Amino acid sequence: MAKESVKARERKRIATVARYAEKRKALKAAGDYEGLDKLPRNASPVRVHNRDKINGRPRGYMRKFGISRVTFREMALAGKIPGVTKSSW
Repeated sequence: MAKESVKARERKRIATVARYAEKRKALKAAGDYEGLDKLPRNASPVRVHNRDKINGRPRGYMRKFGISRVTFREMALAGKIPGVTKSSW
């Protein structure tokens, strides 16, 4: 499980990206790369990392469900994800 400070930092990055989105779009359209350099680094959407919504795990993220593979497996076996069943053949 990720530390609360790491999860908070990621939430702060997401908020910063949203705050500067319009300004970044305008600067990129104008070709003003010096103006883009003056924006905070965390204003770039590339710096946002997908994390598990439940425990904050940064790796093995499944976009369709918004959780990591480990959490997905636990929840699927417990029957908490509708329409997902363990396959057997």
